[in-house]
Amino acid sequence: FHLSRLLLLLKACGRRSNKPVDGIMKLAKLDFLLRYPNCLVRVLSALDKDNLANSVSEEERNTIEARMIRFRFGPWDERYRRWIGLLVAKRLAQTYLEGRTVKVVLTASGLDLAEQLEQREEFFDLSTRSKIISSTVGAYSATKLKDFIYQVFPEIGTMKWGEEIQL
Repeated sequence: FHLSRLLLLLKACGRRSNKPVDGIMKLAKLDFLLRYPNCLVRVLSALDKDNLANSVSEEERNTIEARMIRFRFGPWDERYRRWIGLLVAKRLAQTYLEGRTVKVVLTASGLDLAEQLEQREEFFDLSTRSKIISSTVGAYSATKLKDFIYQVFPEIGTMKWGEEIQL
């Protein structure tokens, strides 16, 4: 499930040209919004995108696909390197360094699989939210995205390390 979710997110962020995501931490921050629809709604409201916020159903807002823990550098899951490694091993994504930034991009096979997932009913909401995230905050740098998330969710900064996030 995590790999499928990341495929949909990478596809949405890559747009038509299959552009890479600039950094593992940026991918984790974007995925935070995908995994926590209630947080995505708060971000959209902060951006005055209430029309997009309204497209996230009440049922979705109360669904958290997986728990996230407060880590030293924010509410991100420590498993992203493993998940990206699995995508690379399955030849669904590739990574490369540009300076000190790890770029993550879908391969042709990964893009094909993401397109197949988009067609499945059970992935419709994830696909839609991925596109909303990409169109609203996808162009933000990792640092700008982090700062914005902490601005919208100041309570994250006061959580203890290792604590499950309750937002």
